[in-house]
Amino acid sequence: MKLKVIITGTTGMVGEGVLQQALNSPEVEQVLVINRKPCGVSHPKLKEIIHKDFLDLSPIAPQLTGYNACFFCLGISSVGMKEPEYTSMTYDLTLHMAGILASQNPDMTFIYVSGAGTDSSEKGNLMWARVKGKTENDLMKLPFKKVYAFRPGFMKAAPDAKNTPKIYKYFEWTYPILKTLAPGMASTLADVGQAMIKAVTQGYEKQVLEVKDINTLAKR
Repeated sequence: MKLKVIITGTTGMVGEGVLQQALNSPEVEQVLVINRKPCGVSHPKLKEIIHKDFLDLSPIAPQLTGYNACFFCLGISSVGMKEPEYTSMTYDLTLHMAGILASQNPDMTFIYVSGAGTDSSEKGNLMWARVKGKTENDLMKLPFKKVYAFRPGFMKAAPDAKNTPKIYKYFEWTYPILKTLAPGMASTLADVGQAMIKAVTQGYEKQVLEVKDINTLAKR
């Protein structure tokens, strides 16, 4: 099965890494990225839509038909945000786009990048974890072919990555230590991207993938 993939968040660290894997993969035939600003990547497989308001995708909805995978890598930090604002930019935004894609692409596999520590019960003390948990839970109710929630931990970017936050550069040296002492806490972004592709082409026995699941699937 050749993949026609929509990827969001490619101007961020995770989306950039996933996009690189998709463009390099023989399994992927086409890639559509949707961004608020250009991602700066040119490739024969790649098409880009610039759209400012992700809470209203109706103007571009007709262009989102004919795809069989979505790698949803768009996300923001909850630092300094109140719960209503974070919910709007995380839950509302994601479910709005997912609802459009589900209605137009019944054979689509939707993969949502959540995060380690996400709260599936939606009742914990951490605001971001509750919101992410509700987002995961409600995505899985939509009529997609399949929905997966990826919960990565520390992710090591490629050496040539352009969108790695500056703070990550101070922690990159810890990756070999984490992989040795706590392999369930760290992945490379290459592994995350490969696991997404394989989740669509091969499937996986769990819908919620923790770090160990991501790393296992990437190596299959």
